Amino acid sequence: MGKIAFIFPGQGSQTVGMGKSLAESNETVQSFFHKADEKLNDSLSKLIFEGPQDELTLTTNAQPALLTTSIAILEYFKQSGITADYVAGHSLGEYTALVAAGAISFEDGVYAVRKRGEYMEEAVPNREGTMAAILGLDREVLKDVTETVTAEGNTVQLANLNCPGQIVISGTRKGVELASAKAKEAGAKRALPLEVSGPFHSVLMKPAAEKFNDVLSQIQIGNAKIPVIANVTASEMTEATEIKEKLIEQLYSPVLWEDSVQKMIDLGVDTFIEIGPGKVLSGLVKKVNRTVRTFAVSDEETLQSVVDALKEEVK
Repeated sequence: MGKIAFIFPGQGSQTVGMGKSLAESNETVQSFFHKADEKLNDSLSKLIFEGPQDELTLTTNAQPALLTTSIAILEYFKQSGITADYVAGHSLGEYTALVAAGAISFEDGVYAVRKRGEYMEEAVPNREGTMAAILGLDREVLKDVTETVTAEGNTVQLANLNCPGQIVISGTRKGVELASAKAKEAGAKRALPLEVSGPFHSVLMKPAAEKFNDVLSQIQIGNAKIPVIANVTASEMTEATEIKEKLIEQLYSPVLWEDSVQKMIDLGVDTFIEIGPGKVLSGLVKKVNRTVRTFAVSDEETLQSVVDALKEEVK
């Protein structure tokens, strides 16, 4: 049997009601929503379970909401006895992965991502920055496009390398618009503006990274008990000092998701289990490699299907 990776979704996967049915039927799951409310001194769980969606989608809410829901679902999933050889998460999901790997406590994780969301919102005021998904263009070609536009005075760069043919760019509004137009000229199939509140994973996030450094100094970061595949390098990290460095860099560096998935496959992973709301990452994994197996666990039913599939093999 091959190795197993747990992967955790990032911002954009949040939906009103996520984790609710599990929380109602399981006290352990419910306890995590209570812990988050207490730590943040906020009724986050009410927002997660009842909405409204537009408020849940705000970066400062979406980040702690997704981490809380994913970890609550993970705790429930642990009852199955299935364990991970590696963990990874997309952007915000990297924090969930670090909590899952025992490098950061749940409470510290929730606090850190709430602050991360606040600083990301503040870094570029008045929606002066944005992001766009570029479909069907090679990463080297797109990199040349962004570098040309940036050299001409409009900052833009590769932000999320999600899977072959799907790359998100990030920067100033003007930079993203110009790069989107040039990408189409260079052969991109589509350029889709994203509904985001800022130019995440770009150099424009450097002010947020400086502030966020103080937050990470206040919390306890330990060594990871399970290797975490870092967004910034697409390689394993377990040492506390490296984890802190990479979390700071992650704010203004590209998320190397395609490379991270490939790295896990190279390390022997053939089963990816996405834990949390949605199936975004499962879809991306399949686009990187069709032959691996993906599961998405978000409730009792999906958990049972994974257990049934994997228990068959163990017999």
